[in-house]
Amino acid sequence: MKVFLLIFESFRFAMNALKENLLRTVLSLLGVTVGIFSIIGVYTMVDSLESNIKGSLNSIGTNVIYVQKWPWFFGGGDYPWWKYFRRPEPKYEEFRYLKDNLENAQAVAMMDFAGGVSCKKGNNSIEALCQGITYDFTEITEVPIINGRYFAPQEVESGRSVGILGADIADALFPDSDPIGQTFKMKGQNITVIGVQERKGKQIADFGGNPDEKVFIPFLSHKRIFSSGEPYGDIVLKGFENDEGLFELEGETTGLLRTKRGLRPAEEDSFALNRPEAAAAALGELFAVIGGAGTIIGLFSLLIGGFGIANIMFVSVKERTNIVGIQKSLGAKNSFILYQFLFESIFLCLIGGLCGILLVYFLSFLPLGSLDIILTTENILKGLLISSAIGVISGILPAWQAARLDPVIAIRSK
Repeated sequence: MKVFLLIFESFRFAMNALKENLLRTVLSLLGVTVGIFSIIGVYTMVDSLESNIKGSLNSIGTNVIYVQKWPWFFGGGDYPWWKYFRRPEPKYEEFRYLKDNLENAQAVAMMDFAGGVSCKKGNNSIEALCQGITYDFTEITEVPIINGRYFAPQEVESGRSVGILGADIADALFPDSDPIGQTFKMKGQNITVIGVQERKGKQIADFGGNPDEKVFIPFLSHKRIFSSGEPYGDIVLKGFENDEGLFELEGETTGLLRTKRGLRPAEEDSFALNRPEAAAAALGELFAVIGGAGTIIGLFSLLIGGFGIANIMFVSVKERTNIVGIQKSLGAKNSFILYQFLFESIFLCLIGGLCGILLVYFLSFLPLGSLDIILTTENILKGLLISSAIGVISGILPAWQAARLDPVIAIRSK
C-alpha cells in the first residue's frame, strides 16, 4: 500500500512540475523526446527494412540450396575470380541426375532467366522478365495462381509454349479481357496463357525479380526460345524440415555432383552451393551496424535530455525543501524522500519517451512507397525502458540530496 501511495505522490508532484513550470519542463523534456525518437525511429526503420528484404528473400525459397556456377560470397576476395569463371554451368542433364538420385531432397527444380523480353498482344506491349522453370518449382517457392492453373507435368517435360503471367503483364497485354486461353508473342513465339499470378506488389528488394512483372514458361521451352546448345541454368534443391542446417542435403549433393563431373578427390568443387539464409545473415549484420550507429546518435540527444531532467529535479528539490522538512519531521524516512524524487524523475522521462514513441507511431503513417513502417511492441518497450533508465540516472543525485536534508534546516528554508 505504501508503494502505491509513494508512486501516486511522485506522479502528482511530476504533474505539478509540468503545470507550474510548463515551458521549462517542456524544453527540458525535448531532449528525451528527440533522443527516444531517434533511437526507436532507427530501430523501427531497420526492423521494417529487414522484414521487407527478408520477406523478399523468402520469395526465392526457404530451406533451399541453389546449385550454381558462382558463389554469392567470395570469402573476402582471396579466391581468384578466373577459377569461378572456368567452372561449367549446371546442366539439365545434372538436374535430372540429382532429381533421380537425391534422397535428402524434398524437391528438385531447375530455372533460368531472360530479362527485358518484349511481350506483345496486338497493339499492347510490355517488357517482362521471362523465367523458365521445371514442374517442381512450385514446391520450392509459392506460385499463387489467382486465375487459371499451374503447368501440367506433360507441358513441362515436352517444353510446350504455355505461360503463366504476372499481374502487371496480364493487365498490360489483356486490359479488357480474360487472358486465359489467349496467346501473345514473345521473341517471335506464340505463348498460350494458362494462368495469372496473384498480385504481390512492389518491394524494396525483389530478389529473383518482381513476380508481377514475370512470365513463367516451361524450362525447356525457355531454352528453346532464348538459347541454343545444351540447356543449362540454376538447380534448386529443397530440403526436409528434419534436416537442420541442410547438412545432409549439402553433403549428398556435393558427393553426387563430384561423381557426375568426374572430379578427383584432390580437385576442388567446380560448383557453388548457395543459400538464401547466408544472404539473410549478412544483411542482419549490416542492419545491426546501422542500428548501433543510430543508437549512438540517439544517446547524445538523451544525454542532453538527461541533463535537462537533472536540472528540473535539482530545482524541484530546492523549491520543495520546506515540504521535505515537514515530511521528515512527521516521520518520513530517507528512502521515502529518495524514492519520491526518483519516481518523479522517471515519470518525467517516461512522458518525454512516450512523446518520442508517439512521433515514431505517426511516422508509420507516412507513405514511403513499398516500405511499410511498423512500430513493434518490442520497440515500444525498448523506448520505455531506455526512458526509465535515463530517469533513474538523471534523478538519483537530486533524490539522494533531498533524502540527506536535515529536517530542522529544511523546515526553516524558504
